[in-house]
Amino acid sequence: MDYINKYLNEVKEIARNLDKEQIDKMTGIIAGLKKNGGRLFFLGVGGGAGNASHAVNDFRKIAGIESYSPSDNVSELTARINDDGWETSYVNWLMGSRLKKEDCIFVFSVGGGNEVKNISVNLVNALRFAKETGSKIIGIVGKDGGYTAKVADAVVIIPTVNPETITPHTESFQGTVWHLLVTHPSVKEFEMKWESAVK
Repeated sequence: MDYINKYLNEVKEIARNLDKEQIDKMTGIIAGLKKNGGRLFFLGVGGGAGNASHAVNDFRKIAGIESYSPSDNVSELTARINDDGWETSYVNWLMGSRLKKEDCIFVFSVGGGNEVKNISVNLVNALRFAKETGSKIIGIVGKDGGYTAKVADAVVIIPTVNPETITPHTESFQGTVWHLLVTHPSVKEFEMKWESAVK
């Protein structure tokens, strides 16, 4: 029970300390993108890739926003990695998707990308390209936020309350924050199944 109580107390502390101003800023960016017919491109690696796939579903189905993730097409992704390398796999996919300034990149990452340490360099290259195109960048990241935090228009850095549980808390709160965003009155367009069933 000690570990269970400790972990859940960490969850409470993180929830209390989330940067609400950054969440509000992200909401405004997504609402503006929706109004202008822009697209959302979710980028993540590992658990972040799984979250990206789930978020694509939610933003398409609940918010009515055209959304995609490169990790959803395993054939294309592995072909790009095999032929061109991991570091360029996401940026080349974004080029093929004809990323434009009306679009937005949404990053789910624990470290946010770090070229010097050679961690998630595919994210770094993708974000550089997004800056070149003038696309907005938002993200939900952990630790110090890495490269994502440096270049993002809005970013939520999940507070570190225990150095032993940075990854699970970051990946869990990515889900909490994106669910907040997709159900926000300025973003949400369609009723969700169980909520409408209750009515």
